[in-house]
Parts: sequence; structure tokens; C-alpha cells
Amino acid sequence: MRLPRTRPRSLAGQLFAMQVVLIAAVVAGCAVFAYVSGSAQAEETAARQVRVAALAVADSPSVREAIRTPDPSAALQPYAERVREDTGIAFITIMDTERVRWTHPDTAQIGDTFLGNTAKALRGQTFTETYTGTLGPSIRVVTPIRDNGRIVGLVSAGITVDRVSSQVRDQLGALALAAGGALALGGIGTYVVNARLRRHTHGMNAAELSRLHDYHQATLHAVREGLLMLDGRRRIALINDAGRELLGLEPDAEAVGRTVDELALPAPLTGALLASEARVDELHLTAERVVVVNTRPVVGGERRGTVVTLRDHTELQALSGELDSERGFTQALRSQAHEAANRLHTVVSLIELGRVEEAVDFATAELELAQVLTDRVVGAVEEPVLAALLLGKAAQANERGVELVLAEDSLIDDGALPPSLAQRDLVTILGNLIDNAVEAASDGTDDGSGAVPSPRAPGGPAGRARVTVTALADERELLLRVADTGAGIGPEEADEVFRRGWSTHGAGRGLGLALVRQAAYRNGGTVELDPGPDGGARFTVRLPLRARSTGSRPGSGAESTSPSTPGTTPASTSASEEVTT
Repeated sequence: MRLPRTRPRSLAGQLFAMQVVLIAAVVAGCAVFAYVSGSAQAEETAARQVRVAALAVADSPSVREAIRTPDPSAALQPYAERVREDTGIAFITIMDTERVRWTHPDTAQIGDTFLGNTAKALRGQTFTETYTGTLGPSIRVVTPIRDNGRIVGLVSAGITVDRVSSQVRDQLGALALAAGGALALGGIGTYVVNARLRRHTHGMNAAELSRLHDYHQATLHAVREGLLMLDGRRRIALINDAGRELLGLEPDAEAVGRTVDELALPAPLTGALLASEARVDELHLTAERVVVVNTRPVVGGERRGTVVTLRDHTELQALSGELDSERGFTQALRSQAHEAANRLHTVVSLIELGRVEEAVDFATAELELAQVLTDRVVGAVEEPVLAALLLGKAAQANERGVELVLAEDSLIDDGALPPSLAQRDLVTILGNLIDNAVEAASDGTDDGSGAVPSPRAPGGPAGRARVTVTALADERELLLRVADTGAGIGPEEADEVFRRGWSTHGAGRGLGLALVRQAAYRNGGTVELDPGPDGGARFTVRLPLRARSTGSRPGSGAESTSPSTPGTTPASTSASEEVTT
């Protein structure tokens, strides 16, 4: 019959058993040590007691006077018994130099020879020995009696070993009671401590705790969601690999024990981590990522800390931006299809009215304008993603009554951009800059992400709103510049324009320029803001490129132009030098 498998004892139970055994061993060891030391101390005390008694008797003048008498026993026996009873020792024997007893507790032994060693005493020494005499084994002291420098007798005082052992046994009983009490108190204290330990470990044994720790560590390193635990003093108690990556911490940097303020995170993100209340799905930006933050305070009578989870929202935000661009492009194509139908009806009506030449002129003008824009964009920007983005944004801008102008000095050769420069980042940067510029130019009330604008600069252009885009790549860097004819951005707002949430267009806005700066920084680039030549704002993004050898572009008739210096205004061009929607 197979016996059921028993669960190993819990860690608290194992510790309790070990501690009880340890306490019992310590108490037993202390008891043995106390017994041994007590026995030695009792023997030492007995030897000291009988030595004092023997020396006192030997130095007594009455003893010397009694020895001079014809019958020393008559005076010495009562005296010796009185001293023995007063000191509590076993015997006091006074004898002559021939070891003949003058006194003894047993009067029948008076006159007999003393049993023991006397040679040292006869030489004038006082010594201690353990010897078996008429009263059994005893601890005795023998000392000489001097009269005018001459040894006239000997004194031996002793205490039996049985009496010393009896005293030790009495002490051992008290010691046993003390040891039992100490063992009981130790056991009770150990039980209380281990009961609390059992509650904290939930009754798990050492193997289960070890396995739980291994799973805990494996989970922390495997989960893709960032996990951050703060103690009550806002110090990092735990952080996993994903949390380090999302917060931009070095893998080998010591983070545990540091406060949140020491991590050099953006102020809004630091405020969210230090908040006393729970935060749910808050969107925050770091230097390179968009993260969703959730916090939950850990409370139990008092604030014990905070649990923070971080989710990477960067790719999802970029995809959302691309989806918005595609949705806008689709709407623009739908509007253009509607407009094309109207123009086709106009051409048909002109033909039906017999005005063929006007119909041909009207159709040719529309076709030439659309073809010129396409040829200009495709001819200057051979990077297909940027070309498609510019054509789509041109259609969207036209629907809002805004001209999108590609500057004459724009030039990006095919293959000029390295594979390390993500196309998604290019779409994020240029798409958001154009969208914000079109919005600012179309309504005249906002620029960038929607701040309240400054008054229009004097001399600004009148007439149709316009957005000018410059896209230029050379062997060193890629320059993307977007300028508009909007109201511009005041100097007091220039530092806030890239902050997440900087918008007057309601909730959920104000993320575009923050994502532009993040994408630029992620690729080692910079973003600059200065007043544009048309009175609005001008954003300039510079992204470094790997060095490569380039020659003149075929058919261009000129070498590729380097980007203009930051903060300078490009040379103005005439309307004939620009291609508009």
C-alpha cells in the first residue's frame, strides 16, 4: 500500500523546531556549566572555610597554653567542638607532633593516631588535601602550632565530601528550576515569533518560498509591461527590466534605493509617480517614448508605498498618427473626386453649349496645375514615403483653402536617407508639422498644437493662406522645415510649445509637436522654432545622416544645396519659383 505523500513542514515550523532544540541545548549547556563550576566553587569555598578555621585554632593562645599542661585533651576537646559547631565544619583535630590525637568529634578516637599526611606541616607548611579518614572522604587542611618558633603540635580541620555534594545538590535543584523556566519562556517566545512568521509566509515551507522567489524574478524579467514599486518615502523598492527601458534608465545603473526625483524624468511624469491618489491610463512622454502610466497606492493603516505599471504606447501612438493621416488623405481624395465630377460636368456643359474652346482651356488648365504639382514633388523628393505624404497633405490643405508650397531648394535624392532612419519617424515629424501649420494658417487663431497666438507680424502676406515646406538632404543631415502664414507664436510661449497637452482645442489634443520633438531626439536630431518669413511660425528639424559620397543630381544642373543655418530666414522666392496646390 502506497503511503500518501506528506507536505513538508512550513518554514515557520522548521524554524520553531530548530529554535526549540537550540534553546534546549543552550539551557542544558548552561546547566552543566553551572553544575561543574558550582561544584568547583563549593570545593574551593569549603577548602577556604576549613583553612580559616585551622589557622584560627593554631594561632589561639589558649591552645598553646593547653598543650603545656599534663592533659591537653581536657581543655582542647571542648574548645575544638565549640569551634567546629560554630563554623559548621566536619571535624577539628588537634594532635601532637607524633600524630596522636588530642581532640576528635568521636571521643573514642582521642589518643589514636591521626589518619593523613603531616610531613609538610611538620616542616612548617600549611597544605590542603582530600583524604579518606575515620569520617569518610574529606577536604582537610593541616597546619602547624608554633610556640616561641617551635612546632609543638598540629591542627587539621576538614569538611566531608558528602556535605559539599549535598550543598551542590541543593544548588542544582534551584538551577534546574531556573533552567526549566528559561526553557519555557524561550519556547513561548519562539512560538509567538514563529506564529507571526507563519502568517507572513502564509504557511509555506523553504522550498515553496524559494520556488516562489524564482518565479517572481522570472516573471519580472519576462513581462513586457514596466513595473515600478515605491516605498513610503518615494524610493524605488523594485523595478524590472521593462521599467528601466521605458524610463530610460541604464541597464547597469543602480536604481533601487533612489528617489523618483533623482531619475531626471519629465516633470509631469514625476508628478504622476509621486501622486498620492491613483492614476489610471495617463499618457506621458519621456525623451524617446510615449508611456501609459497607472499607479495604485499600497495602504494598510498608513501609506506603505505605490505600485506603478508602465506600458509602451510609442508604436501605437505612431500608428494612430499614420491612421489619422491616411483617414485625412482618404477624405481629401473623396472631396477631390466630388470636385472632379463638378469640373467634368462643367466641361460637358460647355461642350453641349457649343463652347468647345472654353471647355478645352478649362480642362487643360486644371490638368496642368495638378500635373505640375505632382512633377515638382516627385522630381524634388525621390524618397517615396515623403513624396506620397506631401501629395496627400497638399490635397488636405487645398480642401481647407491653404496652399502647400514646396520650396525650390528642396532636394532629396533616392537612397539619400539611411535605413536606420525610420520612415515612421519621418511621417510623424513632417506630417504633424504640416497638419499644425495648415491648421494655424487656415483659422488664424492657432499654431503648432493650438496655443493662443501672438498678433500677426507687420507686413504679413494678405490673401490666401500658405504653408511652405522645405525638404533637403545632403551628406551630413536631413533638413525638414515648415513655415506658415498664421498668427505665429509669442516668445513667452516658445518654451511651452513642445509640452504635451499644450493646446486650446480641447481634451485629447496637443500631442503632435511633443511627438515631433520625441522622434527627432530619438534619431539624434534637433527641433527649432523661430518666426517665419510670412509672419507665422517656422519649425526646423535637423536629423544627422551617415556620411556618404554624393555627386550632382542628374538633370539638376547644380550640386545639392546644404540646409540653411538655424535661425536664419531663407531667401524669399517669387510666386513663379514655387509650386502650389
